[in-house]
Amino acid sequence: MSGHSKWSTIKRKKGAADAQRSKVWAKLLRFVEVAAREGGGNIDANPTLATAVQKAKAASVTNDNIQRAIKRGTGELQGEALEEVMYEGYGPGGVALLVHCLTDNRNRASQAVRGAFNGGGGKMAEPGAVAWMFEPKGIAIVRRGATSEDDVFMIAADAGAEDVRPSDESIEVLTAPEALKDVVVALRDAGIEVESDEVTQVPKSTVALDGPDAKKVLHLVDNLEELDDVQEVYANFDIPDEVLASVAS
Repeated sequence: MSGHSKWSTIKRKKGAADAQRSKVWAKLLRFVEVAAREGGGNIDANPTLATAVQKAKAASVTNDNIQRAIKRGTGELQGEALEEVMYEGYGPGGVALLVHCLTDNRNRASQAVRGAFNGGGGKMAEPGAVAWMFEPKGIAIVRRGATSEDDVFMIAADAGAEDVRPSDESIEVLTAPEALKDVVVALRDAGIEVESDEVTQVPKSTVALDGPDAKKVLHLVDNLEELDDVQEVYANFDIPDEVLASVAS
């Protein structure tokens, strides 16, 4: 599993106990609303909306709240005038970062993101400076257990997956964004537990980090994600498991 994907998984498991639920819910529902506005309210035909709904449900957002957010996105209910903005920058050790924002005030979001970069030993970059280092992909995480890597590979590949990457605790299945749902359905139909699935930005290559720079980057990512307007942060770091676990604790 890639470094940033693993860090996100660690934080999801830890975050259930210590996250500020109302703030997390607000961000997730914004994501649902904008996904529905841009791609329609049909989850089956809108992979971004499917990801947004899956994330919201994983955080125990109620179905009523999710459905209201979808209706705001499709115009059935009045919603906020939200704008989607992507900021780019570099962190300690030369790590590339994409910062996905949903905001009703672009200037406020830009200032807040810039402040987090400057305070965390990084710097903002011009549009396009690092975006080319990432590509949209679907990712499904399968927990290791009774299922072998070979079984996951064969079933996923037959359903349209592009790659399978094993780690000690899980197996990461990569797909084109539009193929994610078919792959997840195929795995579940075969009795394979899918721990999570989402459409995300995957780095084309990674930067190996350890020591002080690794901890600085992780803290920078966390500080960016704490900003109200920030929806997701994508990074191309590769950090040892023991460092990830140490910072998370």
